[in-house]
Amino acid sequence: MATKVKLPEELKASIGLSAKEQMIEVMPKRSKLFIGIPKENSYQEKRISLTPESVEVLCANGHRIIMQSKAGEGARLTDASFSEAGAEITQRAEEVFKADIILKTAPPSQDELTMFHANQIVISPLHLPAVEKPFLQQLLSKKIVALAYEYIQDESDNFPIVMAMSEIAGSASILVAAELLSHPNVGKGILLGGIAGVPPASVVILGAGTVGEFAARAAVSLGAEVKIFDNSIYKLKRLQRNIGTRVYTSVLAVDVLIDALMNADVAVGAIHSKSGRTPIIVTEEMVAQMKPGSVIVDVSIDQGGCFETSEITSHRKPVFKKYDVIHYCVPNIPSRVPRTASQAISNVLTPMLLDSGDSGGVENLIAERSHLRNGIYAYKGMLTNEHLSEKFKIKYTDLNLLFTAGM
Repeated sequence: MATKVKLPEELKASIGLSAKEQMIEVMPKRSKLFIGIPKENSYQEKRISLTPESVEVLCANGHRIIMQSKAGEGARLTDASFSEAGAEITQRAEEVFKADIILKTAPPSQDELTMFHANQIVISPLHLPAVEKPFLQQLLSKKIVALAYEYIQDESDNFPIVMAMSEIAGSASILVAAELLSHPNVGKGILLGGIAGVPPASVVILGAGTVGEFAARAAVSLGAEVKIFDNSIYKLKRLQRNIGTRVYTSVLAVDVLIDALMNADVAVGAIHSKSGRTPIIVTEEMVAQMKPGSVIVDVSIDQGGCFETSEITSHRKPVFKKYDVIHYCVPNIPSRVPRTASQAISNVLTPMLLDSGDSGGVENLIAERSHLRNGIYAYKGMLTNEHLSEKFKIKYTDLNLLFTAGM
């Protein structure tokens, strides 16, 4: 930010300057952040927002980090590794929630909400379809500044955390399907890629976004026969180009899709909705026509699922059968590989936190970088997410207009 600064006339004369006002750059005052990371207790969440390497970098830059004991246990990251990196370890969640910035990998719970304090900054997933009005009203009443992983954008208007988790979910969905398909007591006891003289399994992927692309990459690399469906020709062309090999692609024509599903060994739901529930693409009748022992992995389940027969399962009990078709409908697939997922999240949050410190705080960074505002759904008592506003009939405030007005 450039600011006009008037220099005394005698000082100007002593250094040979004319009597003209000079423009010098005044850097914003750096801020020391106070960051808290609680232990997750919901959704069988095993990820953590920062790795020890990131904690060490942040602490070396003067920031304070307090963590609840065993917060990294699910990702096989010990208290000792975080302590050696400079974090404070506490047994009590209440101590963690005294921090100015709270980092979570699951949406805030009702119990955690009681520990929040006014004007606190919370960075976590939102899980839009699961949000309830009382929770939102309490968040607004405490004037929390809340950023959702799902909506945080970078300078290129991409969604870095969503993309990273989608890459993991896409790859993992095929590994899960291969495991279930080959299991003698659960699946058909066949190898996904086949061998010489034995045909490979047929994999149908619904959706050609990031999840669909990485599912296709994994399936092709394992030798499966892959068919991809999406109504966006642009996405299908991009996927074809990115994979680097020819695969079967089609728009979502019902008769063509039914035929593909009837012959499929694996079906992956990778349809994403930008707001609200994912549309149902595969009806119950279509599932009933699939081969006995075939596998459905509905990655879209966190938005309701794109198979009509899908029901939310957990990592503890991940599958159920309907019409003799195996359903895997775990809403948090990246937690299956928590160490990798934690590193991916940490890679996105660490630069953002460092920049926040250099800018004088998270709120200053939000003021400077308009793309980050897309991630904010609550700001000091105001609801700033249009979809939540429509869903719960709460007044919507355009955050960009607020900052443009100089708030």
